Amino acid sequence: MTPTANALRHLARLTPGWRTIRGRVTVVLAVPTCLLLVLTGLAVADRAGDWAAARETHDRVDRVLAVQALVHELQRERGLSNGLLGGARQYRDDLDVQRARSDTARTTLDDLTGTDPLGRLGAIRSSVDGGGSRSETFAFYTDAIATLTRSHTADAAGGDRALGDAMDALRALGDATESVALERGSLNGVFAAGRFRTDEYLAFAEVRASRVAALDQFGKSATADQRAALDKALATADARRAADLEKRAAAAGDGSRLAVDPDLWWRSMTVLVDDLYGVQRAVGADARDRAGALSAAATRQLAGFLALGFLIVAVAAALAVLSARSITRPLGALAEEADEVAGVRLQEAVQRIQEADAGSETAATPLPYRPDAPVPGSAQEITQLAAALRNVERTAVGLAAQQAALRRNTSESLANLGRRNQSLLRRQLGLITALESQEIDPEALGELFELDHLATRMRRNAESLLVLAGEQEPQRAWPGTVTAREVVQSAVAEVEQYRRVTTADVEPCRIRGDAVADLSHLLAELIENALVYSAVQLPVEVYGWRDLDEYCLAVVDRGVGMGTEALARANARLAGDESFLVAPTRQLGHYVVGRLAARLGAQVELRPTDGSGITAYVGLPATVLATEGAVPAAAATT
Repeated sequence: MTPTANALRHLARLTPGWRTIRGRVTVVLAVPTCLLLVLTGLAVADRAGDWAAARETHDRVDRVLAVQALVHELQRERGLSNGLLGGARQYRDDLDVQRARSDTARTTLDDLTGTDPLGRLGAIRSSVDGGGSRSETFAFYTDAIATLTRSHTADAAGGDRALGDAMDALRALGDATESVALERGSLNGVFAAGRFRTDEYLAFAEVRASRVAALDQFGKSATADQRAALDKALATADARRAADLEKRAAAAGDGSRLAVDPDLWWRSMTVLVDDLYGVQRAVGADARDRAGALSAAATRQLAGFLALGFLIVAVAAALAVLSARSITRPLGALAEEADEVAGVRLQEAVQRIQEADAGSETAATPLPYRPDAPVPGSAQEITQLAAALRNVERTAVGLAAQQAALRRNTSESLANLGRRNQSLLRRQLGLITALESQEIDPEALGELFELDHLATRMRRNAESLLVLAGEQEPQRAWPGTVTAREVVQSAVAEVEQYRRVTTADVEPCRIRGDAVADLSHLLAELIENALVYSAVQLPVEVYGWRDLDEYCLAVVDRGVGMGTEALARANARLAGDESFLVAPTRQLGHYVVGRLAARLGAQVELRPTDGSGITAYVGLPATVLATEGAVPAAAATT
């Protein structure tokens, strides 16, 4: 495998959810979806930039129109102020009204921009009211208008050609209107004074030239309708009268006397300026409409891309869910079927065979097979997997049936062998007992006693076979009750090295007769294990004591002991958690003890002995203990 493939596999393992099919399908779909969302996000970011630019363009157009409205009012205020300073006192009332209109337009612009470029306006007005310099006043208004125009009529087209042309036309018309307003204001003062002062004629000529250039620029940028509107404004009677008065002023450039009514000039030029401002507003409205259309288009495009992004996410999520369900649902059905096989059908097959009579046809045949059923909504691979799992089911059920039959035959064989040995040993013990009663030679009697002891141990082994085979009822039982010490002595008599066993301290207690055989057998197994795993010179001690309603016995050795893992496995065998048919059988005594403890309802546990060795604790429940006043059992031989 290549390093790249290894890296990808390592990365996949680190990915959250990769351990499930649903997670893997989600990851597989999420990767291309994320890439697509990145591309969509870039497009959304670009559209968002266009939308922001369109909104900014729309706001700029609004600011430009507000500036032009203020400029228009300031132009009028400039002309009236210039006329008043030139001697036309009839403009006093009109100037007061105009100042209020200028302040209103100024406030509107301040609300849009947050700035105020007319900080000295109040001082200039006070100067005008006090009869200040006409040229200084005229220059202030002109500079303020120029400043407003420059600062708020920057490029607001945002890259759109039609909007750019509209803004160029609006700017050019604004310059032309300013030139006309400048001419109105400057000549208003000249006509009021009756002649041109120094440099006033030169300024008048420059203004006329600027107007001509601005109108020429307007003609290049404006639409046909806008040019027609301008031509109409320039063709009115007031516009023609203003043009005639302008020619008369041009002829007086040598400083000669001008006999022109300044009020007539003012009214005629004011009408012309208002008409030009009307054209300006129309052009501004066109620009504003175009900016609004651009903003709306950008908004629609942004919304479209956002909707596309959400649609991609929704489709990817739906595909992930559908794809995962198309895999996980059939697999879930197969898993449930496999669980049913493992948890129900195999157990039914085993139980059916175990409960059948030996040699019957039922004991030799497993459960009938179910027909193959298609998994709904599954793909071809899932169908193949289902067929494979059903083949595994058939094989597993068959093997389970065979194993159950084998285990049953094994158990029956062990039980049959144990019963045969037990019967022979019972006869042998009876014969040995008869010989012991007739023998008077001490040496021969000792040999017979050893033979009796060996037969007793063989009988315990036969009984162990019956216990492992599942025989529930003990073959030996005592009527009445037996003391705990007698039970311990009976158990000691069934082990080989019985001389090493010390009954150290066994508190008085009586055991029910039907539990004596099982308890004696259990203790014999524990005592023999203790003897085997401790040195020959070390004794094995047996203790017994009362613990509330229970009675406890302890078999203590000082041998080699056991490791933690081995001790845990031994306790598992004693608790019946392992079967001797599937686990290693070196410790058959543990399995026998576990079965006997289960019969008695006792708890058996191995624990380390202080220093070294192992102590086996046996907790007897109250059900195997005799009540006070119970009848003692008759003396019985081992």
